[in-house]
Amino acid sequence: MWFKHLHLYRVHDAPTLNNDDLALALDEQAFRPLGGVEARRLGWSTPAGRASEQRFHEIQGHRLLSALRQERLLPSSVVKEEVESRAADIETAEGRPLRRQEKQALKEQIYEEFLPRAFIRTQRFDLWWDTKRDLIGVNTSSRKRAEDILDLLRQTLGSLKVTPLATRTTPIRAMTEWLGDASKRPDALTLGDQVELKALSGDESVLRGRQMDLDCEEIQTALEAGRQATRLALTVDDAMTMILSDDLALKSLRFADTLLDEASQTEDGGDAVLRLETDFTLMTKVLADSIEQLIDWLGGEAVSTAPTP
Repeated sequence: MWFKHLHLYRVHDAPTLNNDDLALALDEQAFRPLGGVEARRLGWSTPAGRASEQRFHEIQGHRLLSALRQERLLPSSVVKEEVESRAADIETAEGRPLRRQEKQALKEQIYEEFLPRAFIRTQRFDLWWDTKRDLIGVNTSSRKRAEDILDLLRQTLGSLKVTPLATRTTPIRAMTEWLGDASKRPDALTLGDQVELKALSGDESVLRGRQMDLDCEEIQTALEAGRQATRLALTVDDAMTMILSDDLALKSLRFADTLLDEASQTEDGGDAVLRLETDFTLMTKVLADSIEQLIDWLGGEAVSTAPTP
């Protein structure tokens, strides 16, 4: 259950719910499989899957929620091909070209016919809510999907005021400084072997480096030419590696082998729920500490105005 990616949000004026009320609210927005003509559906699932009916887990102020998203995969090319075929048959039979409105109506008809037969893709998204720090992280590589999960949580709770986590020093500025001057790197920060460099004006090309020494001359030359770092692989305090993005998203998370070994050596007696909660407890401790460290390196958190719920 170890997270791969995180989009981070600051919670403002968090609603107070006891566990029973929260479980009831999640039940009311529980995931249900797609109906015959539905294109997509999103709802809450159980973090432990079939091993438990528990809607969420809370350990030492850390909550774990899971959502499922289903969507039917109907390629637009398939619909377009069928529209063209049927339109040609109609035009031949009636001896006239179809109007744009008629083709649009035909397209909608075909879409409704084909949709129930389309393949269904199911995706799971985990949400970590640190209630002590008023921080939410959504385990997905997509900002759009993270916002979808927050919308679901907002609908579930009635209101939820959150803003994307922001720092006084932008990640771009800090990452570029860390790359260009080793003396400006925090003691507990180690550069990895991946970077993305962009010119913020003019040249729109992107330079990407993988499995390379980031202190090499090629990187320094690119920085001197005005390029800045928009993605950078780094390790925080030897506990977790990540790729930090310019929007403060944490990608490609990997946890230290010592932590994974500690998790694997913890006895769970084959209990899937206990295993889930053990891993979650160990993971969130490292995540919380690493994120606090990262915020400090980036000059502290920026003051944000709470949005309208």
